[in-house]
Amino acid sequence: MTDDQKLDLVRRGAMSRRDFVQLALAAGVSSTVALGAYSNAMAAEPKKGGHFRLGQSSGSSNDTLDPATWASGFAGVIGIGIIGDALVDIDASNNAVPALAESFEATNADASEWAFKLRKGVEFSNGRSLKPKDVLASYHHHMGENSKSGVRSTLADIRQIRIDGDDTVVFELEQGNADFPYITSDYRLPILQAEDDGTLDWSSGVGTGAFSLEHFEPGVRLEARRNPNYWRDAWFESVEMLAIHDVVARTAALKTGDVDYITNLDLKTLNLLKRDAALAITNVTGFAFYVAPMDVRVSPFDNNDARLALKYAVDREELVEKILRGYGKVGNDNPIAPSIKYAIQPEPVHGYDPDRARYHLKKAGLSSMRVDLSASDAAFPGAVDAAILMQSSAKKCGIDINVIREAADGYWSNVWMKKPWCMSYFRGRPTIDWMMSMVYYSKAAWNDTFWENTRFDDLLGKARVETNEARRGEMYAEIQQILHDEGGANVLMFNDYVSGHSAKLAHGALNSNLDLDGGYIFRKWWYA
Repeated sequence: MTDDQKLDLVRRGAMSRRDFVQLALAAGVSSTVALGAYSNAMAAEPKKGGHFRLGQSSGSSNDTLDPATWASGFAGVIGIGIIGDALVDIDASNNAVPALAESFEATNADASEWAFKLRKGVEFSNGRSLKPKDVLASYHHHMGENSKSGVRSTLADIRQIRIDGDDTVVFELEQGNADFPYITSDYRLPILQAEDDGTLDWSSGVGTGAFSLEHFEPGVRLEARRNPNYWRDAWFESVEMLAIHDVVARTAALKTGDVDYITNLDLKTLNLLKRDAALAITNVTGFAFYVAPMDVRVSPFDNNDARLALKYAVDREELVEKILRGYGKVGNDNPIAPSIKYAIQPEPVHGYDPDRARYHLKKAGLSSMRVDLSASDAAFPGAVDAAILMQSSAKKCGIDINVIREAADGYWSNVWMKKPWCMSYFRGRPTIDWMMSMVYYSKAAWNDTFWENTRFDDLLGKARVETNEARRGEMYAEIQQILHDEGGANVLMFNDYVSGHSAKLAHGALNSNLDLDGGYIFRKWWYA
């Protein structure tokens, strides 16, 4: 009997711990190694049960159950991780795979029409069956003329959504888009119930997801219990998510067992946590990045040379070393992670260069410059420390950065896209079109730099429909170069997702598209 066959018997409950260890010892394997292999094999077999508590670094009193308002990490996992599902999921290899849609396909040559066939037997947590009209209501909720949804601009190319039969929804696009299925996986696009008048019932918290909502206190806590009607497996009996902004309090909660998992570890204390046998660390390299967006409508950010001076005044190597403790990569004012298809490294690299910073200051007609930078660790862990480091490096370039410490609560509604220069982050997206359309397209709802560039917008539209791989790559290269050269996004660094959790938790292959295992942690993880 091979080792793999023995482990398979363990996973299926057909071999006891004692028998497995005895066979391993007979084969010359030490008892320590044998016990470890047995534990790993048992952990790999999902089991139902347990109450899972997650400590989030984000969350605001302004959070709601309305998916059109979701911006914080706390709200972002409600729709596709707890109460709902999207038409499509992203798998651990960053492929778009069926979810509520059991299949999807382009129905014409230029990929301007897509048909999604809904999965049979899916029920909402109140027992009502999923219908095509629920898809229409869920998408129209974001597409209205007066919609403030962050995904509205991403859906702007949808000309019409129509129902075809009892189980198929067809999206007609203004132009072809080979990446369209990826868009339907967005965390703001769970399929919720349609009201009789065609509007969306978001306030009840009823969805098709793994859990039924029991309690939601914005900025504080969410509690939910496993949905008995769920169409696929989920393992925890109940889940709880708590907003714990302070990293010290969050870490203490993990160490004392008050929570089972925390996001955004304090990287300065990571080595201490690694010594605790009761805890485990996950480190995933994804598409997320920390950024300091400049409002290009406001002086001095309305001058590109002033913006370039600030870009050269930031010592990003120091930020990666001292803020990320090496768990990340230096940014270069291009929000596209190197692992994404068609990504480039624009030239010249915006490394720390006081001489070039002063050169661009002079071109802007300035001998020195004073600017305010709003920061809070609600933006990302260590954001305030990063701002102070930026203040120090910029001082050598003739730039005085006044760091304004903002309150964590309400940061995303009161500071981001309100103050001229602030700290921010984005989780990134698996395609260039999706990321650029969501944030840097001139009409994007989340265009936090308020930057407009006709050539950029034009190329973005053309690349979306281009089927020639080489030409498409050329267009995306130029798009990234334009943003790097002229945009208001000061992309500081790409961060790894580093989280801590109880060693009793188990999981399969981890997603890298978003934190929290792609946002799916609540239904994918289990207690070993």
